[in-house]
Parts: sequence; C-alpha cells; structure tokens
Amino acid sequence: MTTRVVDETCIDLEEPSDCALAVSAARSMAGQAGFNTADQVFFATAVSELATNIVRYAGRGGRVTLRILHNLENVGLEVAAQDSGPGIENVEAAMTDHFSSGDSLGLGLPSVKRIMDEFEIQSEPGRGTLIVGRKWRA
Repeated sequence: MTTRVVDETCIDLEEPSDCALAVSAARSMAGQAGFNTADQVFFATAVSELATNIVRYAGRGGRVTLRILHNLENVGLEVAAQDSGPGIENVEAAMTDHFSSGDSLGLGLPSVKRIMDEFEIQSEPGRGTLIVGRKWRA
C-alpha cells in the first residue's frame, strides 16, 4: 500500500525548551490530521518522551521529524526521532518497563511503543539512534 507524506515539520533538539516546541508541533499536527483530543495528547506525549530522551541522553542533540501520512485507507501521524549520540547499549532491555540507563522510571520507550500502532528502533553504540513511530487515525 502506497503511503504519501502530506505535511512535514522538523524540529532540531539541543536544549529542553526545544522539547516544548516539538510537543506543541505534534499536538497541532495531530489536530490538523483530524485526530480526536485524546489521540492528540497521546501522540504529543510520545513525541515529548522521544524529544526529552534526545536532549537528556544524546549529548550532541538530534531532531524529530513529524509527518502527516495518507494512504488509501487512512490518515496517520509519524514521528522520526534521530540523534548521533552514544546509542543504546541494549535495545531489548531499554524496551522493558522500569529499565533506565539514567535517573528515571524507565517507562518512556515502552510507553511510546504502546501508544503507537507501528514502532521501529535502530541503535548502534557510538553511532546514534533512530526511532520511528506511526499512529493511524481510528
């Protein structure tokens, strides 16, 4: 099935205030795509987690790219969070509730996966991380 990008916004992340810009853009884009209020909040929450992780752990900053997607059957949202930081040593462990490599509850990435309909993570120690999540309109 062919999926096309209808709209795209990129936010560079270097400091905590950039995370607020990403969250605001995510909520706005979700509304523009016709998502209900609850799904707008869920999508913005997932973007907040990914953006905060980049600022907190990547060291060299990164970027989130937000997209509105259309295919023959539905409208969706995509977030791609990419950094060139230290990477995630153990992706499998990082996807487990309560695992944290920092000083947090360790619920972030597993929660993002639960929020999204599609979730992919690629990480290589010393080279960075790419996480892509897609949420389709109900």
